[in-house]
Amino acid sequence: MSEPAPEAVLVLDEVRKTFGATAALTSGGITVEAGSIHALVGENGAGKSTLVKIVAGVHRRDGGTFRFQGRDVDFTSTADAKAAGIAVIYQEPTLFPDLSVAENLFMGRQPRKSAHRIDRAAMYEHSELLFQRLGVHLDPRRFARGLSIADQQIIEIAKAISLDTALLIMDEPTAALSGVEVDRLFAVARALRDEGRALVFISHRFEEIFALCDTVTVMRDGAYVATQAVAETSRDEIVAQMVGREVAELFPKTPAPIGDTVLRVEGLHSTGKFHDVSFEVRAGEIVGIAGLVGAGRSEIARAVFGVDGYDSGSVHLHGEAVPMRDPQASIKAGMAFVPEDRRLQGLVTESSIARNIASVLRRGLARAGFLSPRSELRAADAWAQRLQVKTHALDMPATTMSGGNQQKVVLAKWLATEPSLLIVDEPTRGIDVGTKAEVHRLLSDLAGQGMAVVMISSELAEVLGMADRVLVVCEGRITADIDRDRATPETVMRAATQTHRPEAGA
Repeated sequence: MSEPAPEAVLVLDEVRKTFGATAALTSGGITVEAGSIHALVGENGAGKSTLVKIVAGVHRRDGGTFRFQGRDVDFTSTADAKAAGIAVIYQEPTLFPDLSVAENLFMGRQPRKSAHRIDRAAMYEHSELLFQRLGVHLDPRRFARGLSIADQQIIEIAKAISLDTALLIMDEPTAALSGVEVDRLFAVARALRDEGRALVFISHRFEEIFALCDTVTVMRDGAYVATQAVAETSRDEIVAQMVGREVAELFPKTPAPIGDTVLRVEGLHSTGKFHDVSFEVRAGEIVGIAGLVGAGRSEIARAVFGVDGYDSGSVHLHGEAVPMRDPQASIKAGMAFVPEDRRLQGLVTESSIARNIASVLRRGLARAGFLSPRSELRAADAWAQRLQVKTHALDMPATTMSGGNQQKVVLAKWLATEPSLLIVDEPTRGIDVGTKAEVHRLLSDLAGQGMAVVMISSELAEVLGMADRVLVVCEGRITADIDRDRATPETVMRAATQTHRPEAGA
């Protein structure tokens, strides 16, 4: 790494960290200057999270240089890092839901009156001033329960400002936000940069990096690769540095013979969620479902699989009716469903990787009512190898894995049931570009083997790159059914933003 500029707030160089036999960092590094927004990118497993946890005081490095505001440091706890002026905003903040916004802001350091009583009026006033400074409107008296992820993140940022934080790290902060919420977060980030604070922004979304950040550092396989000005690089160059090779084809879609109808949905209606939804999916076909956040895409998928109920309509698989609100019947009929939130709905993160993969098969693997760990490992091993799940051992907890490998485990769990229909909701959310290509290749291969695939995605490029047909959902209705060769960003967005009659093959 080049010699850091004198105004560097954070310097990590040749940082090493191992966990048992696993080397998480071999030569990690980043240099962040005051008054800048610095992107940190890399594939899942590149070492980004470990580097951030060292800065935040969660882990201690095994070697290398760690300097903060011009002095060598070695934090032994998160409290040490916070006291030094470092704050981390995670994808899903953890506030106390039954306390007010102001109480969360000033937890452990509330302003006091005489007799050590909490001065609530001062606390509310200080909170309002912080929110005004950030240009947002939040009621400091309301309870945190029910706040959106975006508002929770704003509270964490306000807390950081109140502590006079010099370095703010945002780890995948936009994954659960709408477009308007992302714009607000970016406005706040730019305001903090203009105050002279240093920010580190971790994201897999290249459009956000190029819209927000000044500088980008790339890591790969636990090592520093390069740092460059965002204005002087390109998406293709960053991708090549991340994966160590040119990624010529992010969407490796290969033509597949289209067979008979596997799934037929007719007149599905759920009051307040979706209306008169009808479509078919055939063997060998990837049908993409596109639409804006809140359009009803995930609700349709959950109803088809049987997680949620509906008021009227029907679902047929291979011509046979699938009972409503009965996921077990759907699985038995040959349906599989990979949910949007893999951590909450797709995995038991504290259980082993093997147990997660074998979980849907457990009844079939049991002998005399007893399921041995060896049976789970044997059943899981083949699928872990097929999907190239990167892990030290299958008996390790799923929580130890990167996001991309967790997604592979969820896919492996459902593919182990040998379904004829796979419904996958946001298959590549929060995973790196290299793993995205692997997931896309897997979906294409499955379709080539005759599986019917329904893919829901908020990434328009992913839908256009992988789908044979695109169903567009707007306000709970399918407003267009567009063939692959006619699907463009313009036709999809037009249908996603205004309700009109379906365009058959349009």
